[in-house]
Amino acid sequence: MTLEAYCHPASVAPGDPVRLHVSSSVPDVDVEVSRQGAFGETRWRGRIRADEHATPTDASERGCGWPVAVEIPTDAGWSSGFHAISLSTAQERTDAFVVVRPPLDRPAPILLVLSTATYAAYNDWGGPSLYTGATRVSLERPLAPGFLRKPEPALRKAQAEVDREALGFFRWAEPRGLSVWSGGSGWWNWERPFLSWAEAAGFEVDVAVSEDLELHPAVLDGHRLLLSVGHDEYWSAGMRDAVEAFLERGGNAAFFSGNTCFWQVRPEDGFRAITCFKYRVEDDPVLGTEDEHLLTGIWSDPRTRRPEASMIGLSFTRGGYSRYGLGVPRPSGAYTVWRPEHWAFEGTALRYGDALGLADTIVGYEVDGCELALEHGRPVPTFADGAPDSLEVLATAPAKLWSTDEQPSRYAGEPGDLEFVARSLFGEAWRDEIRRIQHNHAVVAAFEHPGGGTVFNAGCTDWAYGLAGEDPDVARITRNVLERLSR
Repeated sequence: MTLEAYCHPASVAPGDPVRLHVSSSVPDVDVEVSRQGAFGETRWRGRIRADEHATPTDASERGCGWPVAVEIPTDAGWSSGFHAISLSTAQERTDAFVVVRPPLDRPAPILLVLSTATYAAYNDWGGPSLYTGATRVSLERPLAPGFLRKPEPALRKAQAEVDREALGFFRWAEPRGLSVWSGGSGWWNWERPFLSWAEAAGFEVDVAVSEDLELHPAVLDGHRLLLSVGHDEYWSAGMRDAVEAFLERGGNAAFFSGNTCFWQVRPEDGFRAITCFKYRVEDDPVLGTEDEHLLTGIWSDPRTRRPEASMIGLSFTRGGYSRYGLGVPRPSGAYTVWRPEHWAFEGTALRYGDALGLADTIVGYEVDGCELALEHGRPVPTFADGAPDSLEVLATAPAKLWSTDEQPSRYAGEPGDLEFVARSLFGEAWRDEIRRIQHNHAVVAAFEHPGGGTVFNAGCTDWAYGLAGEDPDVARITRNVLERLSR
């Protein structure tokens, strides 16, 4: 028995049809489409006829190319949001999704952009991902089990106990039939609980996908606040162009995410696929050409001339891992507050030195920071990493990039992140300069953009777990950010 499905494109404008591609060994398939969030609502339900289609041997790289099984109509009643698609036969069920983009004439104040480019990078449906040998992956295929739905309670990537090989999630996921890579990406982990909290708290939030920033940059028009949540690791130059133009126009941004904008990707075939050479960046054919700035290594590589810290304030090169493998394996999981007088902390009882997010260990599993120095006993940016000159450090926690001898065994053959990042940043001098990134920190920070807006960065993938756990300080800070920056 087989039942698989995906939508292409992954987002539609209100009124445009949803194109659902299905392969099923049973011809009669029940389909239900429901908007997800605090106030879920079924949008469409029906039974369709579907055929079984072969999966191409290069599906992970080139996509499935299955025909459209059904076009589901949308209308003005379909508000912007993430729409879960449940498909079932008498024997099986599976999941797909589509996002309805905001109406251009009635945008909400806030736009959440789902990190679908990162979904694609981790997705191992139909072949290798960017983590198992591929340098090109398709967005035109199903997502592996676990990316869109997990059984609850689902295990987190951040580990409760020291795990040398960082395999805890793998051991939990595999016997449940889930992709072992679904712990690092997908709707279910972070964006889903964040959106549910935000809507329940009374915020109006539109939704888009990574590709929209490049293919439909007008999706940002009319919004006051751009949101990135969870794990937003892979960005194209076009995605950055759109967001940086938004900030230049006075827009605001909040990154409740970690490892954000770390790798540059090149879209292929109209964003049907992305290419990223990652640790094999020296094999990228644009190296040494006039397109070298599109090199698909880390954004902080001097050859791209565009460090991510210039846009988001922070960088994974100065952060790394916390409570994951040997990346600071036994920390508290909380931030230490340094500047409780900042507007982001208004309405909390937090004071200098207090722990933020302790109950839900929000500092994990991948985190971003900046190069730090001490001034009158409190950390300040050095600005040597491309961080904006108005960046203010609000809270920190220890973090570390894995060195080669700490790299988990499943990454055999790849260099340690510490050594790779040092070579990328410092070139031939990396051995002398590596000390600058050996002892890093997760950082909560904010800065005023020259365009007139504000950027807030929570610096960690797991902030949303503090909302799900109803931590009053995490909730109040989030509310402060959304209220202030969406006005």
